[in-house]
Amino acid sequence: MNSLHFECVDAQANPYAAVPAITLRLRISQGGDEPVDAVALRCQIRIEPHRRRYSADEARRLVDLFGDTGRWARTLKPVSLATVPAMVPGFTGSTVVDLDVPCSYDLEVASTKYFNALDQGSIPLLLLFSGTVFGRHDGRLRVRQVPWSNEESFALPVEVWRRTVDYHFPGSAWLRLRQDTMDELQRFRSEHAFTTWDDAVAALLAEVRAQDR
Repeated sequence: MNSLHFECVDAQANPYAAVPAITLRLRISQGGDEPVDAVALRCQIRIEPHRRRYSADEARRLVDLFGDTGRWARTLKPVSLATVPAMVPGFTGSTVVDLDVPCSYDLEVASTKYFNALDQGSIPLLLLFSGTVFGRHDGRLRVRQVPWSNEESFALPVEVWRRTVDYHFPGSAWLRLRQDTMDELQRFRSEHAFTTWDDAVAALLAEVRAQDR
């Protein structure tokens, strides 16, 4: 069996996923006319932040992840996004498969912090492929591994990520709080009869601003 070649040709928000997910379309091709019976594929996806430029506002939002811009030569390191398995059906020549990549909207997660900091442009991804290829030759089963040297760079539009999370959490963001903090916030909300958490937090912020004046 000839070696496989991987190419990411498109990315779309998946509106039907149970959780926010981006669908990457992969073209897998093999030279020659020998059929592939199946591929048990794994794709490790990393963000490579050093491969794009940032506006002043974006750099300010990325301080939590990478520190100030004067340190970026040392701190702008790859960020892990996901490792996704996929079972590729048999094909001859080439095939196109969908790879669903789940996306968290928890702002404590490094990848989400990074995505949320970007205004526009693209997110530089590196896709690293591994797995097992199954085929036949002269009626006998042949098995080989997909080497880690198979990799593909892809520029994921920021707009695709925003559309992905908007399908599930339109106009919203999520914060993780300690249970005792949540209990105090719940008590404050009940005492003041706020109908939403937004109203309760907005009132607290207004109090802080008034004290700072």
